[in-house]
Amino acid sequence: MTMICGAMVSGVGIISMPYALSSGGWLSISLLFVIAVACCYTGMLVKRCMDMDPDIRTFPDIGQRAFGYKGRLMVSIAMNSELYLVVTGFLILEGDNLNKLVPNIQVNLAGVTIGGATIFTIVAALAVLPSLLLEDMSMLSYVSASGALASSIFLLSLFWNGTIDGTGFHAKGKLFRFSGIPAAASLYAFCYSAHPILPTLYNSMRDKTQFSRVRTQQLLLLLHHLYTL
Repeated sequence: MTMICGAMVSGVGIISMPYALSSGGWLSISLLFVIAVACCYTGMLVKRCMDMDPDIRTFPDIGQRAFGYKGRLMVSIAMNSELYLVVTGFLILEGDNLNKLVPNIQVNLAGVTIGGATIFTIVAALAVLPSLLLEDMSMLSYVSASGALASSIFLLSLFWNGTIDGTGFHAKGKLFRFSGIPAAASLYAFCYSAHPILPTLYNSMRDKTQFSRVRTQQLLLLLHHLYTL
């Protein structure tokens, strides 16, 4: 489930960052650096914990090793709640965006009218559902590749709109907006919301010595985000 969540939200952070900047101001981008470095460092700590004890394979295992059964329970609740809420937010985002692309769609079922956003949310959930049946997690690499391709197409569309269609690029916005910091911080954190997949990713690697490069790529992804703003 954790690997599927990580594959599903691929590229969503790129889309949300402009809104995060408009909410918190240009100086709020410093929060993205802090979150990226924190995630990179804690990811290496997770690796060290798993190397110390071969029985540690998940975050709940780390919680149990540190604080006993109560620690395992607390970590399990926090991790699974995060994954559930991230996927729920993703489905809502998909439904809203598709509803804007194809508006004014309604379906009547047994006297109940279902709006377009709800319909598209259900369609998005059904489209992702077959991935839950995959037994070979390596197949999800193709799902992630499709997400990277979609993000590339999205960025090319933005550049095309800004340069060729005449919209242009205008460095507008406030330098700092305190009231928008909570929204900006949450959106920046969403860029690294796949943190719970790290133990599964580490266990699935053929060459675990390459794990540090995975964390370095996370920081490179941050620079890519900044370049595309």
